[in-house]
Amino acid sequence: MEPWVWIVIAVAVVAVVALAFWYSQQRHSGQLRERFGPEYERQVQAAGDRRQAEAELARRAERVEHLDIRALSPEEKTRFSESWRSVQSQFVDDPPGAISAADRLVIEVMQLRGYPMSDFEQRAADISVDHPHVVEHYRAAYAIARRSERGEANTEDLRQAMVHYRALFQDLLETAPTGEEEAHDERTIRRAA
Repeated sequence: MEPWVWIVIAVAVVAVVALAFWYSQQRHSGQLRERFGPEYERQVQAAGDRRQAEAELARRAERVEHLDIRALSPEEKTRFSESWRSVQSQFVDDPPGAISAADRLVIEVMQLRGYPMSDFEQRAADISVDHPHVVEHYRAAYAIARRSERGEANTEDLRQAMVHYRALFQDLLETAPTGEEEAHDERTIRRAA
């Protein structure tokens, strides 16, 4: 064969390999984007680099795969739902106390489900794997709760924290509230605001 034929074959092979690599990367990115939803974009922005962000998200997923995360029993769901209603009722008379109680209740649910209770950032990272659409609620509620501890949160801030905690709480319990429950929850929270 002529040397130019070998060159064309080599270029074609390199192009096919490059195309396969590009397709594989796009597929991997798409899977991460689909799995992590808004958390994907948040992590890309925080890292400033798509590859670093994707590596971090892949590490999170691998870490959580090795955890023994379990669903709650119907009895546990009922017990926690009743505890949540109590915390929400507390909001009317003691918004800061209710926020602290909501934070503790969320941690208790996470612990029972099998999430390790290390620092907040690790908890949020772990939650982002299976609950990517509510992890921002957790971050927002947690930030307001910390401001509340310092006496820097007003009642509207605390109301927002309860709404954020509720979204995370319901997702962790894997229950969808009925329209009537949501309306009741909102009335209870608004009454104190």
